[in-house]
Amino acid sequence: MSRVSSVNLPPWEVLNLVAHHLDPKTLAIASCVSKSWFVSLSSDYHWQPICAAHYPRLANLKVTDPAVTYHRLFAVGHTASKRRLKPPPTPCISLDDLLFAVDIRTKDAPYLTVAKLANELYADPNGVFRFDIDVNHERFGLIELQEELKITWTVVLRGWEGVFTMMGCGGRLSLSPATTEGWFSQELPSPRCCSSEVANGIVADLKLGFCSRRESTGDQRARIKKVSVGILSIFNWRYVNVDDGLRYLQHFLLPNSNP
Repeated sequence: MSRVSSVNLPPWEVLNLVAHHLDPKTLAIASCVSKSWFVSLSSDYHWQPICAAHYPRLANLKVTDPAVTYHRLFAVGHTASKRRLKPPPTPCISLDDLLFAVDIRTKDAPYLTVAKLANELYADPNGVFRFDIDVNHERFGLIELQEELKITWTVVLRGWEGVFTMMGCGGRLSLSPATTEGWFSQELPSPRCCSSEVANGIVADLKLGFCSRRESTGDQRARIKKVSVGILSIFNWRYVNVDDGLRYLQHFLLPNSNP
């Protein structure tokens, strides 16, 4: 009698024995065979150790809602992990589409205005969103090192289909004897798809490089030879990569770029 019983085990007991040898993907597929298989193979008995092994912090959240199953918790964790690992979409714009315009003014008069296509600029070799604009400095005079400057950096979409002001700020140019750069920065707004109250964590960055200086009693002046622009993350104080910079800009330059 016992031998017959052991041969004719109920199907759910067979499934339970087999389930211990299945990986999560195979177990999930097997649970779709029929309703009875789903009931058996979706039980917490099988999924609690799997969920705890793969997503222990998520498994611990069951105490907040005992009705949720470990099968469901694992599915949520697996979906979130795949979404996190999924590469972001390719930007809808490229550097070929962008014109960078920089305007520098003193308190009394315009000093420098330059506009160049982004793909014609010297790009950072590390693939980050940072570019150097060489200036024909012979055309421009010397600037007082304590001069109050108004800095504007504008990005224009080819064909003037869109314009975005990256920076519009003022500040006093102040350099130490060993310094050859003047630095300006301004926090960038969040993309339109996010609340304006959400901190974006990136800033527009602009540096002025100087080629010559004259210092005498009461007279400290320099001439600009290079303007460097970029997008800087304040979380690690590194420049974002080119694709991330383009993805950010398209939110403001392309009216239909937001999901």
